[in-house]
Amino acid sequence: MGGLAHYIEDEGLATTQISLIREHTEIIKPPRSLWVSFDLGRPLGVPNDVKFQTSVLKHALKLFESHSGPVLEDFPNDVPDSATEPVQVACPVNFNLKPDVTSPTGKLLEQFTAEIGQMRSWYAVARKKKNRTTIGVSGLSPDDIAVLFADFIEEKSRAILLEDPASVDRLRMGCEDLKAYYFEAVSAQPGQPTDSQNLADWFWGETFAALVINKVREICLKDRSGKLALLGKLLLIPRNQMHRFEG
Repeated sequence: MGGLAHYIEDEGLATTQISLIREHTEIIKPPRSLWVSFDLGRPLGVPNDVKFQTSVLKHALKLFESHSGPVLEDFPNDVPDSATEPVQVACPVNFNLKPDVTSPTGKLLEQFTAEIGQMRSWYAVARKKKNRTTIGVSGLSPDDIAVLFADFIEEKSRAILLEDPASVDRLRMGCEDLKAYYFEAVSAQPGQPTDSQNLADWFWGETFAALVINKVREICLKDRSGKLALLGKLLLIPRNQMHRFEG
């Protein structure tokens, strides 16, 4: 959208936008942009909070008062805390103990594959109930995504995988589809909290999927070609969940 804004401005129309990834906006330099610290896919913050969402929109529209740019301002507030105490996600799938970060790679991938299978029945319930799904941007099934991640993590198959220029985008989109699969599956259980923070804390703190994604991230950061740097730094794990994997 930042690149498109330049073309629109060239035709004489002023533009403003909301940015979810500040680093991208700093590079593209759109005429006017408001950066927000919210989850990807939620540029206005939490759903159904009319007052907060209106505040975000007003801040973005106020940037029209700047006649020249680029202007990049930070929205001053984070997403408001829930009015109630955080509710623990109690997934019906038994993951036994918290995943062991020191597990050998082969064992971790085996646990990851089994975990995807265990989530399948609840995902089917969610899809039947809502008659829709948010999975699909990668064009891969959850099982295919597991194979994709395994091929990337294993050094011998990684080189072959990366011969396809589209593989980097496929990894990113596969990560998004995988999160959606887990979120939809766990949300199908009656009584589960469905707010983004509880779901994110559960996913990044208690699943083997999160450990596999972090493994992919670590490999990307070590890539000397630079092709995987952006993927590793910004596009796999949200900043507010990075504390689980650092140190």
